[in-house]
Amino acid sequence: MKVAVFSTHPFDRRFFDAANEAAGGVHELTYLETRLDGRSAPLAAGHEAICAFVNDRLDRATLEILAGQGVRLVALRSAGFNHVDLAAAADLDISVGRVPAYSPDAIAEHTVAMILTLNRKIHKAYARVREGNFALDGLLGFDLRGRTVGIVGTGKIGLNVARIMRGFDCRVIAYDPFPDEAGLAAVGGRYVGWPELLEQSDIISLHCPLTPDTRHLVDAKAIARMKPEVMLINTSRGAVVDTRALIEGLKSGRIGYVGLDVYEEEEGLFFADLSDQPIQDDVFARLLTFPNVLITGHQAFFTREALAAIAETTIANISAFEATGAPLHPVSTQRAD
Repeated sequence: MKVAVFSTHPFDRRFFDAANEAAGGVHELTYLETRLDGRSAPLAAGHEAICAFVNDRLDRATLEILAGQGVRLVALRSAGFNHVDLAAAADLDISVGRVPAYSPDAIAEHTVAMILTLNRKIHKAYARVREGNFALDGLLGFDLRGRTVGIVGTGKIGLNVARIMRGFDCRVIAYDPFPDEAGLAAVGGRYVGWPELLEQSDIISLHCPLTPDTRHLVDAKAIARMKPEVMLINTSRGAVVDTRALIEGLKSGRIGYVGLDVYEEEEGLFFADLSDQPIQDDVFARLLTFPNVLITGHQAFFTREALAAIAETTIANISAFEATGAPLHPVSTQRAD
């Protein structure tokens, strides 16, 4: 099939070329650096499928343009699909496939790296030492042993975080409307209600998909129930957290540490080099002023193993669609982890 691959970087091309070659080189991949939206959708002309990433915009208007050009498949190289208007895709007879799991270890390990970095001020210490400052003032951390870690969402990623944190001898509790009792019990955790998780956790880590129910799940009311100086980590989807409420929580001291790999308005920021430009997003700029906030640019997935798995599964989705008319992992039948 002829596939237009949007929002690509050199690393995408490397792994997709390898996956396509391993599958026999049967697909013609056109790499486009531009993000997919209504303005760039005409670039898909002459292709039967498009491959999209997390910050591409697949609303009805974009999908209508794609359908008008003969696109029949949207192959997402992500687990999440909240950026796709699925009703519009169904109306336009466009199939949507995704990568249901690639490397839950990658995201779980990045989550724990953020916890350790924030706690022991590794990012601050690194900068100090390079400037010849070896003072310890302001670098005080705490022992993880015995702390309560609240995991929100117990898919593969959440359970991996729970397993790792149990290795630090932390107490692990979790909340998920679709509990995996056996999976959580196997790593030594237990389920509690949402209020209990907020009230008992020293560290809260978010690993849930973005749905109407989880949008701004962490809002002002939720923050008010948290322990003073709680640590909040989000490596799931940006809009799970109400950023303005988060800022108020930081200002009041209710939230003591924040680690974000995602941001609800990241679409115009992440995956681009903006180092020579002023940040136009005032809310994001405010977050950057807090000394107890650590932000990475949606890189938790970014390991060799994850990129290889994403490319291989995406190529498999495209091949299955070409052979059977349906992707191997259609969105409608899979649950996001």
